Amino acid sequence: MSFLQSSIQKINPMRTAFKFIPLSSSWVAIHPKPKGVIQFIGGAFFGSLPTLFYRYFLSKLFADGYTIIALPFRFSFQHWSIAIALLNEQSILQREIPKEARKLGYDDSIYADASNYFWVGHSLGCKYIALLEFLSEGDWRDKLRQCVDSQEVEVVERVFDRINPGKTSILNQPSLLIAPDISNTESAVPIRALARLLDWLGLGVTPKRKQTQCFIQLSNLFNLTAMISFTQDTVAGSLTDSTKSPEIQAESDVLWFAKQLQDRDLINKEIPGKHLEPVGIRVGNYIVDFNPLDKFIEFISSRCLEQVALQLLEKLERREEGLELDAIQSVVKLTETLPKAEDNTLIPLPQTSG
Repeated sequence: MSFLQSSIQKINPMRTAFKFIPLSSSWVAIHPKPKGVIQFIGGAFFGSLPTLFYRYFLSKLFADGYTIIALPFRFSFQHWSIAIALLNEQSILQREIPKEARKLGYDDSIYADASNYFWVGHSLGCKYIALLEFLSEGDWRDKLRQCVDSQEVEVVERVFDRINPGKTSILNQPSLLIAPDISNTESAVPIRALARLLDWLGLGVTPKRKQTQCFIQLSNLFNLTAMISFTQDTVAGSLTDSTKSPEIQAESDVLWFAKQLQDRDLINKEIPGKHLEPVGIRVGNYIVDFNPLDKFIEFISSRCLEQVALQLLEKLERREEGLELDAIQSVVKLTETLPKAEDNTLIPLPQTSG
């Protein structure tokens, strides 16, 4: 970087171009003055090239002040190993991004605090985030045994201990789920007979949809979760499915999340669009997604997804700050009830023998 470029950047760092660089197994766009870090994982196929197919969506998040980590989608039926690998990737990037930020003369102060990280997923990418949330609870192994057989428990524990030896988690990291799809083998393999054969041979998707639902039902987390859904989504479903047949309601992941997380104050918003609404590249005043089965092209002026996503991320951040404040106040109240000596220091509680 020339002296002139460096000087211009210091004068007006916010004009830095939206540019991804490869780090570890991800693509990262480092913001000069980040207010947070967004870890994004998209759906099958389009998510394998997130910097291309989700470029407009991610660029608007970057412009609002976020460093963007685009995690390429890896196609596999073994969703546990992919989800757990994301934990290891997060720990690597927490070390590597600050190094790159310092090279560029950018602020690197936020990267050490895991609570500054957000997760944003689209479609099947949301399933991986849900699995990460489940694995962030201290007693996840006990709850896992209530949802799957002993053989799968052994597999998950072995993969977790091998890939994630540092026991990284996404605890206290807010999640935004966009058109969440927690599908079975039949969603990945359109030929039903073949999908059922793969399941029968034990080669199908793991964990299955009902198992994933079981994890979420048993978890005490998912309190920092928001969801965006689309009115014409026939893949993940929509809130309008509540008025449709029992069969459609049973298959609607969006409707299931809305009902299941209602008691945990899910922040959700349904907007016009189809399942692939986040996919798109800017061409002049248009967004093009190159998918003739979807909208294919639309005016930027008619698009509201990015604005809604930023609003929900802001709400999640405020809720996270509120939960932290509640925790601090609880500790203060607890200490006030403990016995104190004359010099106002706490008296140690008596030790009990085992």
